[in-house]
Amino acid sequence: MISKNLTAATTRPIILSILKQGSSYGYLIIKKIKEMSGGRMEFSDGMLYPVLHRLEKDGLIQSNWTVSDDTRPRKYYEITEAGKQALIEEKEQWQQVHAVLEKLWNVKPSTS
Repeated sequence: MISKNLTAATTRPIILSILKQGSSYGYLIIKKIKEMSGGRMEFSDGMLYPVLHRLEKDGLIQSNWTVSDDTRPRKYYEITEAGKQALIEEKEQWQQVHAVLEKLWNVKPSTS
């Protein structure tokens, strides 16, 4: 399992990335994260919805209620143009962090 702290740190770029692929609702987002991580990342409702609300408040996503013939109403979320730009910035930052970690993990210990 991936630690809760690391999972929490990745929530924003993960949600924005999922919504860039198309609109989705909360349960489906949670299911997709679990599937994509091979079950190593687990998001709960209590973890996901505050982030969705914050992203919506910040204008990075928008939501609307949809009613299908045979299901109860669901709140669907989709990424906005501002969200797509924020995702580009998030991706650049995570790539920089990844590059630093790769360098550090591949350094051979010095022998003194």
